[in-house]
Amino acid sequence: MQPDVHQVPFHNQQNPRVDFDIISLEDLQRRDGLGHSQFDFHLVQFYIILFIHAGEGEHVIDFRTYPYHPGTVLTVRKDQIHKFVRNPTARGTMLLFTDNFLGSYLTELEGHRALQLFNEMLGAPHLHLPSESAPEIWALLSTMGSEYFSVNDEYSVSILRSQLHILITKLYRLKSDQLLTQIRGPYLSSFIRFQELVEQQVSRTTKAQDYARMMGISARTLNNITRTVVNKTAKAFIDEVNINQIKRLLANTELPIKEIAYTTGFNEVPNFYKYFRRLTGSTPETFRATNR
Repeated sequence: MQPDVHQVPFHNQQNPRVDFDIISLEDLQRRDGLGHSQFDFHLVQFYIILFIHAGEGEHVIDFRTYPYHPGTVLTVRKDQIHKFVRNPTARGTMLLFTDNFLGSYLTELEGHRALQLFNEMLGAPHLHLPSESAPEIWALLSTMGSEYFSVNDEYSVSILRSQLHILITKLYRLKSDQLLTQIRGPYLSSFIRFQELVEQQVSRTTKAQDYARMMGISARTLNNITRTVVNKTAKAFIDEVNINQIKRLLANTELPIKEIAYTTGFNEVPNFYKYFRRLTGSTPETFRATNR
């Protein structure tokens, strides 16, 4: 089956050899000939950080609507579905980059940690810059813009990688502070390992004890990890990942609902309907019709 939602690869129109780009929100809204509408759902194969300078509006990420106003920062991770909501009064700056752009500069551990800014399971992809931190962030963003558009010499890519890493780290610190969850050490690494396993195996099992066994820990320890990091049980987290994957299949493919049920690990279609309604308050048909 062909997906309904367009998959957008990274493409730098100014310099195709560089896996990084800076685009204004105003320019993005005016662009045509993209092969898709930026105002319809599309899946990006790269990372986006959107800084709002002026105007109030909304942005939709993974079927959830997030309001924005000056000082808002929105993040979209690779392989997420999102769409812009047309707003001619909004002003903003978008940083677009691939995982390779940072990965070629950072160690594996540093890169893994940096990209947790985009991990929606650690908090909403939305934060507001506090007044005491905003000037520093705006100054760094301005410096990156000058390096990218004005200097643009043989040193610029390396400098931009370093600046992007600093910017992401500062934003992640702000996000952690706002969530009151400064996550460190084994809790974060264990949680990320659990998340990776769930995303890979959730169609096979939704039992917390199965994941605890894969990680070589007890179910109680796994629950302690998830409660510490995301303030929910391991089972609740598994269900959240599972329902997000089901939603993407409903919105992103023409697969019959019966086939989606089997694909996501349900042997009985009625059980799939009960599960979806219990977690979303909606039927699969209603969700699909609403998110086309």
